[in-house]
Amino acid sequence: MKLNPNITYSPEVAEAIKNDMPVIALESTIISHGMPYPENVETAGECCRIARENGAVPATCAILGGRLCVGLTDGQLEYLGKAGQKAAKASRRDIAILASRGADGATTVASTMILAHMAGVRVFATGGIGGVHRGATETMDISADLEELGRTSVAVVCAGAKSILDIGLTLEYLETKGVPVIAYGTDEMPAFYTRRSGFKADYRMDTPREIAAALRARTDLGIEGGMLVTNPVPEEYSMDKAVIDRAIDEALAEAAAQGIRGKATTPFLLAAVKELTGGESLKANIALVCNNVALAAKIAAELYKM
Repeated sequence: MKLNPNITYSPEVAEAIKNDMPVIALESTIISHGMPYPENVETAGECCRIARENGAVPATCAILGGRLCVGLTDGQLEYLGKAGQKAAKASRRDIAILASRGADGATTVASTMILAHMAGVRVFATGGIGGVHRGATETMDISADLEELGRTSVAVVCAGAKSILDIGLTLEYLETKGVPVIAYGTDEMPAFYTRRSGFKADYRMDTPREIAAALRARTDLGIEGGMLVTNPVPEEYSMDKAVIDRAIDEALAEAAAQGIRGKATTPFLLAAVKELTGGESLKANIALVCNNVALAAKIAAELYKM
């Protein structure tokens, strides 16, 4: 496959793309906005190791100095981890502006999908997707991740919609956008910190090969748009639903009291939930991200065999 001149590839990713080897995209807001330093950089490094161990080259995406980067060096991961929220949280609307200004941006699910698609990467692993926020009937607060899933042909492997969201409405929105929701090894869409949400996924698939075959068929048929693969948090890290729901309710009340909304909402709520759960939510977050990377790498490896 030819390299896109608008993308700055790491040498490892460039070589893999040119030779049509398995590659998976990784986002960078989890580094800048999702976790504190140094856990963020350590987790990013562990994700890269897990991807390689499971047969795929990791391609962390970000905007650095205005360059659209697919594949970061250890030094760049360290730089982004230390920069934290000084780096812009970049979604679709921000990419061209940051590029024109020569600025730094950490990519969300939506913008990582865009960079991955531009670079020729078809599988992307993240923690959880954004979605329809609670109270969206009043605020209209709906993540750009859902729109991107409806238009950009990349398979996203996640642990479901974040528990801070309205999962039922998120699934309704995805159905409207024609996005198939696949649950790996279960019938329900997981709820990020917990393995069960009470909401049924569109399809259950039990092997990475089955998922890869569905992705290949979607591509061969020329059906545009993404595919959502939900992968439950490992059993030993799954949190009690009552505990996490109570923490989320408290965090939402605090966000409302402080007037926090828009793209600042998710980072605030995740930090508040971490504080309210004594750090247990961060442990679950790290475990589920690593679990998703392993599954995404296996899917990419199976896709390569086809």
